[in-house]
Amino acid sequence: MDISQIIKSNREKQNMSINLLAKKAGISQSSLSRIEAGINSPTFEVLERIVTALGLSLSNFFANVQPEMEPDLKRLFDTVKVLTTEQRQALQVFLECMKH
Repeated sequence: MDISQIIKSNREKQNMSINLLAKKAGISQSSLSRIEAGINSPTFEVLERIVTALGLSLSNFFANVQPEMEPDLKRLFDTVKVLTTEQRQALQVFLECMKH
């Protein structure tokens, strides 16, 4: 999940309206809407205010942030996850041979 999705997810888990979170964070509802939609990225100061308004620490918040993976790598990773240990080892040997 990216930052915008985590903000929205945490807000919804707490049954908090976008207006209430915006008020608690001291930002406009339209700014928060654009952040949750991924249109705008919050400054660190604004993110810190949002996270605090959600009752979270920055470390807990960022523990849920994962970088976006390219679609082809995600598909490969999803395939590898279902392989047995032996199959993964064989695939690793194959991939290492392809590097040379």
